[in-house]
Amino acid sequence: MIRTSRYRLRSPLGGLAADLSARALPPGKAAVPCVRIHRGVRLLLPDSGLYWEDLAWLSFVVALRSEELCARYPRGLDLEIVSLDFPLAHYRPEVAALVMDGWLREEFGLPGAGIACTYSGGTEPYAFSWGGAEPPLRSPRC
Repeated sequence: MIRTSRYRLRSPLGGLAADLSARALPPGKAAVPCVRIHRGVRLLLPDSGLYWEDLAWLSFVVALRSEELCARYPRGLDLEIVSLDFPLAHYRPEVAALVMDGWLREEFGLPGAGIACTYSGGTEPYAFSWGGAEPPLRSPRC
């Protein structure tokens, strides 16, 4: 079943937003391009593709949760990304990680992992927290 998760953070700048539609499948049931995250956990890509930064952030969060997923699904698990939608005016690539974390928590009943974002103002108005993990990349701000 396809589940859609929505991430919203309102701020004086407008905020950040993204919608992720995805579904969990038994391993090997879909013949589409994929990224192997950890053991039998794969991220299946949508037909329309993804921007490389979005894929990096989606993969990052799945990797952070992969031990929990492998424990629950020792034979493996495919996570099919159906769509990742966002308004360009209210988006940074890191938001892909935030919405993916929300989707994983909703789909599998996982506890929070300390992945969050707050508005802090200033030259870097958004402060991202990755639960103690080192982020996969630092997005340059133009």
